[in-house]
Amino acid sequence: MVKPPTGGLEGGRGKPARLKTAKERTPSQQAWLERQINDPFAAKARALGYRSRAAFKITEIDDRFHLFRKGVRVVDLGLAPGGWTQVAIQRGVTDLVGVDLLPVDPLPPAQILQMDFTDPACGPELMARLGGPADVVLSDMAPNTVGHRETDHLRIIGLIEAAADFAIEVLRPGGTFVAKAFQGGGADGLIAHLKQHFKEVRNIKPKASRQDSSELFLVATGFKGR
Repeated sequence: MVKPPTGGLEGGRGKPARLKTAKERTPSQQAWLERQINDPFAAKARALGYRSRAAFKITEIDDRFHLFRKGVRVVDLGLAPGGWTQVAIQRGVTDLVGVDLLPVDPLPPAQILQMDFTDPACGPELMARLGGPADVVLSDMAPNTVGHRETDHLRIIGLIEAAADFAIEVLRPGGTFVAKAFQGGGADGLIAHLKQHFKEVRNIKPKASRQDSSELFLVATGFKGR
């Protein structure tokens, strides 16, 4: 089980901190760093030993949909730095595999691949390591952006579609698919596709998701089977 570090406080809002120097940082980088320092969820994540504030997003989703428990098999796509996997392990999951392009420090008993999910060899390798059909497929993947809003959004949708197709291939009946998405056009076809294969598909915005962010999560439950 992943154990939080001893000592420290859970964190809360005090006087906003400002970085003393902005040398060699752009204004947007400076603003992002100051937001991280003053973010109560980021502070709480640090205090509790989570690798990212995203842990609280999946915690809220799990509290509502009861994804994680002993005996379920979980696949975590785009798991870096590992916050979602940490929560799954803390809640009893022992059969878990994940993948990311970035290196990820070990999180036993999870098996972690450093690989491109879109590589045709990735899916079979994940499932070979999992040892059977998945109960839950998570996707926190996001593509590298090019700075063009419409193009970036289409690339995001394409990556979610790839994750959804993978989930439909590997989930056992009754399974769940959770994917990070963003508000904007192009998602209607994806949602319609999910509704063909799952009993319910919902848009969820956890409290830990910043209010000024277009981020939301698709939660598809009750996989109907292939």
